[in-house]
Amino acid sequence: MKKALVCGAGGFIGGHLVKKLKKEGYWVRGIDIKNHEWSPDAADEFLLLDLRIEENCRKALTLGSGTFDEVYQLAADMGGMGFIHSAETEIMHNSALINIYMTDLAAQMGVPRYFFSSSVCVYRDMKPGEPEMEEKEAIPAHPDNEYGWEKLYSERIAQAYERRYGIQVRIARFQNCYGPEGTWMGGREKAPAAMCRKVAEVQDGGIVEVWGDGSAIRSYTYVSDMVDGIFLIMHSDLHGAVNIGCPQYVTVDELVDTVAKVAGKKIKIKHVQGPVGVQSRNFSNERIYSIGWKAKINLEEGIKLTYPWVEKQVKNHR
Repeated sequence: MKKALVCGAGGFIGGHLVKKLKKEGYWVRGIDIKNHEWSPDAADEFLLLDLRIEENCRKALTLGSGTFDEVYQLAADMGGMGFIHSAETEIMHNSALINIYMTDLAAQMGVPRYFFSSSVCVYRDMKPGEPEMEEKEAIPAHPDNEYGWEKLYSERIAQAYERRYGIQVRIARFQNCYGPEGTWMGGREKAPAAMCRKVAEVQDGGIVEVWGDGSAIRSYTYVSDMVDGIFLIMHSDLHGAVNIGCPQYVTVDELVDTVAKVAGKKIKIKHVQGPVGVQSRNFSNERIYSIGWKAKINLEEGIKLTYPWVEKQVKNHR
């Protein structure tokens, strides 16, 4: 039985990845600074550890005998656009420490395969309709936020250790991921969860506030597609960063309209001041297509799977 370590297993994507690995027959140890709120018993073993501390990273990587076959490093200090723009120092300090210690120790302790979760935030701002950008075009770099700069630096760390130690590194740049069992309130939630919550909170005909003018363009990837992509990339021969994303681009207003349609509500959008981020990012997915992955779930189908779960949380929270 293969053994896998999932760092960030108390988070949204990490929690779903644990379930994916269990279905594939792995023994899984999960690590996080907090328990998973909705699936606390998914992993075979779960350790509460702060991976900003080097010794805790060593504990996470230590098995009674031998080493982990695979390490998936998803632990990070992150959240939605509001958090990314208000917590720059926390993001750069906390996530950089985690990645410096985890990459160094995994390589030194002989881990054969190491996955690092990066982000499309490493790319520059783009205009709608620009040609899709390939992974190599992230350099020369011009991310619009510090979250993207930290991710790019941590990619370089992982690749340097691959060259020095021979550890097989795989890197995925995530596009916006959504689905059930994710953060849905409190300031760290991503746009799909936030819009599901806002629509669930208002009556038919109510008003939903949207930051900016609603024209920013995004691509949203359903979580089952995301974890399938992670697993395929980890077991592929693709070196360097690989984009994972659904090629369906929508404006933020179109996202809200999709949520309202699924909810069966008519809503009014009120545009307000707030952090928006880039106007658009258009990415090539040809690298991940080359290993047989394509997004299976479009936005409306994904919202149909996500909205009822968020609506239930809203009702239970009242």
